[in-house]
Amino acid sequence: MPDYGRELQFGAFIPPIAAQAGEVLELARLADVVGLDLVTFQDHPYQPSFLDTWTLLAVVAAQTSNVRVAPNVANLPLRPPVVLARSVATLDVLSGGRVELGLGAGAFWDAIAALGQPKLSPRESVDALGEAIDVIRAVWAGGDRELHVEGEHYRIDGGRAGLAPVHAVEIWLGAYKPRMLAITGRKADGWLPSMGYAAPGELPAMQARIDEAAVAAGRSPAEIRRLYNVNINAGAGGLLGTPADWAEQLGVLALGDGIDTFILAVSSADDLRRFAEEVAPAVRELVDRERTSAERSTEKTVREAPATMPLAVEPTHDDGSRLSPEPVWDEAARPTAPPQDGERRYTADQQAAGRHLVDVHDGLRAELERIRDLLEQVGQGSADPSAVRSLLNRMTIRQNKWAVGVHCQAYCRILTGHHTLEDRGIFPHLGRRDPQLAAVLERLEEEHEAIADLLDRVDATLVALVASENGALDSVRSTMDVLTDALLSHFAYEERELVEPLARFGYA
Repeated sequence: MPDYGRELQFGAFIPPIAAQAGEVLELARLADVVGLDLVTFQDHPYQPSFLDTWTLLAVVAAQTSNVRVAPNVANLPLRPPVVLARSVATLDVLSGGRVELGLGAGAFWDAIAALGQPKLSPRESVDALGEAIDVIRAVWAGGDRELHVEGEHYRIDGGRAGLAPVHAVEIWLGAYKPRMLAITGRKADGWLPSMGYAAPGELPAMQARIDEAAVAAGRSPAEIRRLYNVNINAGAGGLLGTPADWAEQLGVLALGDGIDTFILAVSSADDLRRFAEEVAPAVRELVDRERTSAERSTEKTVREAPATMPLAVEPTHDDGSRLSPEPVWDEAARPTAPPQDGERRYTADQQAAGRHLVDVHDGLRAELERIRDLLEQVGQGSADPSAVRSLLNRMTIRQNKWAVGVHCQAYCRILTGHHTLEDRGIFPHLGRRDPQLAAVLERLEEEHEAIADLLDRVDATLVALVASENGALDSVRSTMDVLTDALLSHFAYEERELVEPLARFGYA
């Protein structure tokens, strides 16, 4: 099976367990911060122990900045295609184009039938899926025109298209049988099997069916994304050994079986971090190395150089306004990096490193603002209880005083992880590549330590608030003001000094 040459992507498959709603959201936010491409959730509306997948996707999209979200896969029999298409389009607009659609023909038909839906045969369910794709694409075309779709299972006679997605949403099919694989090749944008149902050794024959159908429909097989839900140490067929071993196994799947997107089933922050920070970079490096070697061996010596342009990533501006009179450090004493070469040009890939730093900071700024908003709700004792409760429920938190502490605890863990990654990996790398950055990097590490101390101070004031000590709320507000000033100032300084070096040298 060929390597289709597509860019690799990595994502998380998080169990949507209702009793662990807070942990589910924390994992999704962590996936965003550590740079994964996707966060996905299975969709079983008949399962009472699960959160509703579409509601969960909307909340995750609202609480993240960069990661794309998708059902893995949507249960078509219980989600009518017109309503599903409008839901996808709406969330795509609201999230700035960060939604994809994994779609399944339906499984566990007894459970589906128990909720009042007709029980379809395997052939009928596949036919219905093919029709649903046509319906969904017709709705996504947008506009005020009338829709007309004639099918045995789905028909539209005069409905209006309405809102269109803001980007070309991809439809990925969870397909295993020949007719589903053929529909994938003819109509879908991606194939999304799971390791538990399609072991690596079974992939080549399935891929061949998809490719045959694609060619017969006048499509290039390379147009179709190849995703794979993978498990850690799941026994026969699962990923075994250390993270380095996982990277080698995924590299084989990418180069030998054409898989370009790996989605790991995760239930812990440790597994998610290892996948994002150790496995994904190693797989990319392995695949890039092999692809480069293959190009050289076939003597492809004439290549078009990537387009370059002036640095276009704008560091976040610090206007100097502060909430607290307490200075955390002397900002005037901050060292600066050497002046940039105004004539230097950068590829889009080079500029992406600095863009990622700004995006991560934007996510952390948004989290900080949510904490501050929540703190103000706590302080408004006369506020409408239903409005306060609505806000807290959206954040999966149940009581006012504990809410601030729990949410801050999650934020502090993410923030600490971000700074640890910089201190242990990015900063030494940049220092080795450009010794003139040493003073700036040393100062940034010192500020990280000061921020860690501030986080401890915030935590102490929150403990006092929970104990209802006099003046505790004012103390939390005061300390949060100091933390806010420090973080916003630090983020702006770090972006100002490192966006350009990251474009020159990358992360590693």
